[in-house]
Amino acid sequence: MALMTPDQFEESLKALKPRVFMNGKPVENILENKNTRTVVEANKASYAWALDPEYKDIMSCYSPLIEDQVNRYTHISASTDDLVKKAQAGTFTAEMLGTCIYRCVGYDAFHSLASTCWEMDKDLGTEYHPRFMEYLKMVQTKDLSVAGALTEPRGKRSQKTLDWPDPYLSLKMVDKNKDGIVVRGAKINISGAFASHELVVLPQAAHFEGEEDYAIAFATPTDADGITYVCQYSPYSAERDLADDLSELGNPVFGQRETSMVIFNDVFVPWERVFHCGESNYSLKFVSRFAKTHRMTCGGTCKVGFMNQIIGASKLIQEYKGLEEATHINDQLMEMVVLRETGRACGLASATEGVEEPPGSGVFLPDELMSNVAKLNICNAFWRVMALAGDIGGGLIVTMPSLKELKNPEVKDYVKEFYSFGSDVPTESIMKVHKLLQHWTAGQHGVATWHGAGPVMANKIMLQRVIDYEHDKNIVKQTLNLKEKK
Repeated sequence: MALMTPDQFEESLKALKPRVFMNGKPVENILENKNTRTVVEANKASYAWALDPEYKDIMSCYSPLIEDQVNRYTHISASTDDLVKKAQAGTFTAEMLGTCIYRCVGYDAFHSLASTCWEMDKDLGTEYHPRFMEYLKMVQTKDLSVAGALTEPRGKRSQKTLDWPDPYLSLKMVDKNKDGIVVRGAKINISGAFASHELVVLPQAAHFEGEEDYAIAFATPTDADGITYVCQYSPYSAERDLADDLSELGNPVFGQRETSMVIFNDVFVPWERVFHCGESNYSLKFVSRFAKTHRMTCGGTCKVGFMNQIIGASKLIQEYKGLEEATHINDQLMEMVVLRETGRACGLASATEGVEEPPGSGVFLPDELMSNVAKLNICNAFWRVMALAGDIGGGLIVTMPSLKELKNPEVKDYVKEFYSFGSDVPTESIMKVHKLLQHWTAGQHGVATWHGAGPVMANKIMLQRVIDYEHDKNIVKQTLNLKEKK
């Protein structure tokens, strides 16, 4: 079988030497650093689930490309059933990790690459599609973990790319020769790339005549010469750094979402890994096809899994405090469930209404209207769920002392007594559930939900483009037998 075990995955990372910085210092070993380790653990879990008989139906699938089972996160959807399984995998993975699915951006980028490369070859006579499929075959055969990168620093939005004072605020090709291309610039807010084998890169935006050097898509090993990772650092990063016992944290194993800026300092990419080079008319197609796929992932799948954790923690706190009959809390929980199920329904609808795009490509993409609705809906819904959870959890979510006090002989008895709320449940359990809700409601997930897969305004702009008002208008005209003005 092509599937790696979790231990094989970890062993494979030892051969990589990514250049990583965090908190002003180099990260000498991503396997040992407490924060980067969380990404390793999250990716390891995706390998474990693909082999687990209980989960393998959604976390693995048969690939005709290599005629073997592959991890779901290396597969390209060839039917609406594949898209539904993709959605189910997203929810499952998110609820189990309680943090970012670091392989989903690369997974969604595969869909964009396969469809757009096929279309370019058909229209232009290029040979990108077989090149990409050969790359994908390698990824599936070796069962590699692939991250994705689109977001760029960019300059003033009121200016064209060529008018920016710094030409590298968008990733740019600076050389092209018989062997390949050389790129310079950066991608920002990139999830988990330093703990993956490969990085696939797409343009972030449409490109126009004169911007051909920015119209690039490619794949590169994550430790290629010239690549540097500058990682995020937050209070939660510091807390993990200082923790003597990771079990005291809100998500002990998988932590908070880990991202980095990825700097490309004259990185060489051989032609066999280049999938878009100068065809500026197709940059927007790469972006839009990725966006509709990723918005289904963010809006209708992963945040649904996150909500499962938040609802579960809120329900436990209700029970710990003996408030099962409290009408207002039951109403709040019900509202949370409705918001979750609405998000799940939008995600499944975007999958079941998906179509082959473009026709003949063999690639199925989610319905564009529903995928954008899913993401826009979840932006508001997730904030509301966090607010409701914060109300149920109460002030203790942010005022709770360290769990270390349970080991402090001078105060442990007080902490056990007064934070038990008279419950038979161990105080440690009560405090850990509140810590989990702190992780959600006072952590990084809110802003990440708002901006991941594109900010709200991007969703609204896309919806304006795809909403079919003519259908709705014609229904009214038909109902009322309205006449056109002569």
